Amino acid sequence: MTTMTISEARTALPELVDRVIAGEEITITRHGAPVAVVVRPDALRTRRRAQQDALDAAARIHERLEAARMAPLPTTGISAERAEELIAEIRAGRDAR
Repeated sequence: MTTMTISEARTALPELVDRVIAGEEITITRHGAPVAVVVRPDALRTRRRAQQDALDAAARIHERLEAARMAPLPTTGISAERAEELIAEIRAGRDAR
């Protein structure tokens, strides 16, 4: 990506447009700070589409997480006997400290 000042861009506008048409992105600065980026319209549309796709994917993930959070936990799992064994092991380990 090329950087140029506003004065340089103003002076070289036809060349700047030709470079952008060729696919280059040019950042225009004022007092050393970027204030604009000149890009081809199709590149901008592609970026906006990618951004929207990412937002849509994030929304789908959020919906799935909320659905999972609201769903009851499965009732199948370990038996009561196995749970008691695990609790006994945890307590034995805690008491040994």
